[in-house]
Amino acid sequence: MRPFSGTSGRIVPLDRADVDTDQIVPKQFLKLVQRTGFGRYLFYGWRHDAGGRPAPGFVLDDPAYAGARILVAGRNFGCGSSREHAAWAISDWGFEAVVAPSFADIFYGNCIKNGLLPARVSEDGARSLMGRREAAVDLASQTITSGDLVVDFEIGDVQKRILLEGLDDITRTLKLEDGISRHESGPSAPYVP
Repeated sequence: MRPFSGTSGRIVPLDRADVDTDQIVPKQFLKLVQRTGFGRYLFYGWRHDAGGRPAPGFVLDDPAYAGARILVAGRNFGCGSSREHAAWAISDWGFEAVVAPSFADIFYGNCIKNGLLPARVSEDGARSLMGRREAAVDLASQTITSGDLVVDFEIGDVQKRILLEGLDDITRTLKLEDGISRHESGPSAPYVP
C-alpha cells in the first residue's frame, strides 16, 4: 500500500445518507477476482436504468466532476454488508478520500486497509463542503481546506499511522518480526483454553 498524506482537487457532493455497500457496488458485479475494475460499477444502480442503459443526471456522470478525488456524503456511509469491494470501487474510480459525518464500522476499516481515507466530519462540515468545488485534505493536520473554509476531521491514531506510512496487514506484521522471533524462541508456555 502506498503512503497517503493527503489529496487535493475536485469534490463530488453525494447528498445522501445511509448509502449502503450494495448501492456503492451492486452484488451482481462482485465476480472479479482482483481489486481493480470495480470503478465502472460504482453507484451502478443510480447511474443506469433497469435495462443497464446510462441514466442521465447522476453527479458522477457530470463532466464537471471528472477526475474528482474527494467524495463528500451524508451520515452512515458504507452501511450494509461487509464487502470490501465497496472501498475498491471508490478507489478504482479515482477517489482518495471519502468525507462523511459517520461511517459503518466495517466499511471504515476496509477503507483504511485499502489506503482510502474515511474522514469523519461534523454534519455542518459535510454540508459546507458539499457546496464547494475543490478542497485540500491534509492527513497530518486532520483538516480539509476549501478557500476560507477549514473543516477538522477525526481519525484514530493507529488508522492515521497506517495511512501515513502505507502499512498493509503484512507490513504491520513484519514490523513485529523481532518480537515474534523472540517469543517463538523462548520457553513455550502451556496452552490454557
